[in-house]
Amino acid sequence: MPGLTLRIGDKNFRVTLHDNDSTRALLKKLPLTLAMDELNGNEKFYFFSEKFPAASERVGSIKTGDLMLYGSDCLVLFYESFATSYSYTRLGSVDDVTGWANALGSGSVEVTFSIN
Repeated sequence: MPGLTLRIGDKNFRVTLHDNDSTRALLKKLPLTLAMDELNGNEKFYFFSEKFPAASERVGSIKTGDLMLYGSDCLVLFYESFATSYSYTRLGSVDDVTGWANALGSGSVEVTFSIN
């Protein structure tokens, strides 16, 4: 899988991707800039108008920097670690989360996704 870069403001974060149909479908849309909304003080999300292939599983816990698909149309970036009973399709994770939560901030944020 190629690498992914997320740009938030003037900061770049590299993401290691999982090799699955969902990730490949996302890569076909790149480069892409999304206005992502805040939810629960631990994540940013964006609903696509189309559905992606999904292979949801109960992940048990979320780690800071996880990039996941909720359902088949909601892209989620997590900036806090926590236990969860929800199911997600794993897409990837940020390699170095230093400054990740600060970059995402407390409200909506614009994130640019591009292939390395």
